[in-house]
Amino acid sequence: MMKVLITGATGNVGMEVIASLNKINHQLALFAGVRDTNFSNEQLARFNIKTINFDFTLIDTFAPALQNMDLLFLLRPPQISDVNKYFAPLIEIAKLSSVKHIVFLSVQGVQNSKIIPHHKIEKLIVNSNIPYTFLRPAYFMQNFTTTLRNDLVKHQIIYLPAAHAKFTIIDLVDVGNVTANILTEPQHHINKSYELTNTETLTFSQMAEKLSKAIGKKINFISPNLLQFFWRKRKEKVPTMLIFVMIMLHYFPRFQKTPSTTEWVNKITGQEPTSFDTFVAANKNQLQ
Repeated sequence: MMKVLITGATGNVGMEVIASLNKINHQLALFAGVRDTNFSNEQLARFNIKTINFDFTLIDTFAPALQNMDLLFLLRPPQISDVNKYFAPLIEIAKLSSVKHIVFLSVQGVQNSKIIPHHKIEKLIVNSNIPYTFLRPAYFMQNFTTTLRNDLVKHQIIYLPAAHAKFTIIDLVDVGNVTANILTEPQHHINKSYELTNTETLTFSQMAEKLSKAIGKKINFISPNLLQFFWRKRKEKVPTMLIFVMIMLHYFPRFQKTPSTTEWVNKITGQEPTSFDTFVAANKNQLQ
């Protein structure tokens, strides 16, 4: 039985991967990498998965966690940007361990952007000669139920410096389903890269219109300049690093070509990707 270590297991992406694996028949032994194995996690308790001590900030946890693991699902926590300090040792230890395949959650367009950490992490993995699969998802719909939710619910606004840029989008449920399929049959995805999107390209003005219609409240999209955006978020006590990540995600696309949609979700899972309207309807209570 092949053993899989899932990093970021208690986060939004990790939980979707675990939930997707729970829906299908597989012969995998699943291990959730968590910072404290003594802490009872109610979400993980719902699944047939064991916990193992793994902390991105504690290099001493890497080797014990990777020992006897065959597959590694790897992501980058938003708060960790120092690739050389944390990910270089992790990949080196993976090379010396039993890991036979790494599935890495990257980002769409990473190959054209050397400034983002994911670009460096992909390069480390390629240079390790460990077989890999890179998942490069588009803009997460779940951002509306997490980082953007406060403005949406309390002020009925989407406040981002995105102007009229068009974004490709993806539901994390679809990302989880793709990942589950790849982990169960990694031999079909060796050294492949997949950009994951649904079939839509939307501006935030268009997304605001769809949200307004679905929840019965007028949602306004406001595109501030960078200084306005930075100071408003600092007043809201948003960490500076997260503000810079938000700027990278929403401001820079204004000066780039609109990314293309792909059919990889359908090709890998056999199911059509979730539309934005469907996502909003399913999460209506969280968005009101």
